[in-house]
Amino acid sequence: MTHQTFSLGIVGAGQFAGQFAKLFNAHPFVSSVVVTDVLPERATELAEREHLAGTVPSFDDLLASDVDAVAIFTQRWTHGPLVVRALRAGKHVYSAVPMAISEDEIAAIIEAVRETGLTYMMGETSYYNPATVYARGRKAEGAFGRIFYAEGDYVHDMDLGFYAAYQYSGGEEWKSTASYPPMLYPTHSVGGVIGAIGSHAVSVSCIGVRDDRGDGVFDREVSMFDNDFSNATALFELDGGGSMRINEFRRVGYPSHLRESRFRYFGTEGSFEQLVANAVWQDKSGYEDVSELLETKPSMSADDPSLAGVDPALRDAFISGLAPVHDASRLPESLKRLPSGHEGSHHFLVDDFATAVATRTLPPVNAWEAARYTLPGIIAHRSALRGGERLSIPDFGDAPEQLGAPDDLDGQMAEAARD
Repeated sequence: MTHQTFSLGIVGAGQFAGQFAKLFNAHPFVSSVVVTDVLPERATELAEREHLAGTVPSFDDLLASDVDAVAIFTQRWTHGPLVVRALRAGKHVYSAVPMAISEDEIAAIIEAVRETGLTYMMGETSYYNPATVYARGRKAEGAFGRIFYAEGDYVHDMDLGFYAAYQYSGGEEWKSTASYPPMLYPTHSVGGVIGAIGSHAVSVSCIGVRDDRGDGVFDREVSMFDNDFSNATALFELDGGGSMRINEFRRVGYPSHLRESRFRYFGTEGSFEQLVANAVWQDKSGYEDVSELLETKPSMSADDPSLAGVDPALRDAFISGLAPVHDASRLPESLKRLPSGHEGSHHFLVDDFATAVATRTLPPVNAWEAARYTLPGIIAHRSALRGGERLSIPDFGDAPEQLGAPDDLDGQMAEAARD
């Protein structure tokens, strides 16, 4: 079977983009990768380090170029308008999370995707989180029965990496951006719930915890977002009944460097619970420790003697640094020998976007799915500002089965066989 290849432009050459540049550049469906950044030296350094095809002076220049797709890795509150501009310029779009920071921005993205027929994918790692993958499989088997309650936590303390990240990206004014409202970054928690059980949120009540550290972060006088919530907890009503509890914590005594996102799902016939170092499947007859299935392994050489007795179905997962529950066999060979990240999700993010563009099919986290991961947090933050008032959450509906391919883009991409 043959597929089309495409060229890609990376927008933003920060710390996160570098991990994906390597993977995109290695994917058999991607013919070339260029990069642009508002700091040209960062773009140049990334292009040289990862042997990319070159740099482009600006985002405007990238949109005016003949690249087929863009991957946006800019600061989290900038994504919505950049995505719409790229789609309207005729580019397929991969966007880091979140999708956007307002309902209007989300609506504009969905309208642009529908009108252009181009691919949009939000790069949400939790959809490929081993716990989410495991729960999605158990749901498909019917093992949960009816899932009536689920929990998603994104517990990432500021002291464990976020200060440095904001200082790197925010420059001298980094404290004004480090106050980004926790519920406007909800996809690492919501995505692991909705990505496993389906459905969508229809209403929410959220409580925000005002920060008291006093270091100028989460200070409304400093914050460009007028935000002083460092932690927030939301209870969502789900379509069709049931509920979802989401925690977004930025001041928390928890080892977020060991596990940032964690999930629980409760059904009428079975349940699953995850902590930092272990995970358990439970039903009415007892329980089973499934931690080993969900633990990502260090990348191993294909000829490592310790692989001699490993089940052949798991060899690719161990070689790629994935979890046993991941289906490493679906990945192109060129990605299997490269490091992944975020509990093995990066390989699948890149492969699903590349496959969607090359085959003109919808990716799993398409615009409609991304809206269901993102908009609940936006409304939850609004609820917190109103003292926990219960608010309705709009829904943009299910994704269409297939988007059309615009005539002016047909034939742009040459055919090439997957490795």
